[in-house]
Amino acid sequence: MEINEQRQGAVTVLKPAGPLCAQDADQFKQRISEVMSRSLGRFVVDASEIAYVDSRGLEVLKETTDELSESGQALRLCGANETVREVLELTRLSELFEHYSDVTSAVRSFL
Repeated sequence: MEINEQRQGAVTVLKPAGPLCAQDADQFKQRISEVMSRSLGRFVVDASEIAYVDSRGLEVLKETTDELSESGQALRLCGANETVREVLELTRLSELFEHYSDVTSAVRSFL
C-alpha cells in the first residue's frame, strides 16, 4: 500500500492508495502512529483512494479513533467512497469518525 503524506499548515493529510485490508493494515497503523506523535492529533485520512476495507482495516481505524479520543481529538476521514461508508455504517463505526466530503473541508475543521 502506498501512503502519501502532505502538510497543509499544521495539519497532516495521509492518503492511502488501495484496499485497507489485513496485509496492509499494520503498515497503515504504524504510519498513523508516527503522524500522531508529531502532529498533536491534527491529521486527516483522505480515503478517496481506498477501494474497500476489511475487518483488520476497520480495527486499525477504531484503534486510532480510541487513541485520539483519549486526548480529546477525533479521526477526520474524508472522501470515503460509497462502499467504505456503507461498511462503516453497517458495523456501526461510522459515528466514531468525523466525515467530510473533501480534504479542504476536513483540514478547515481544525480552525
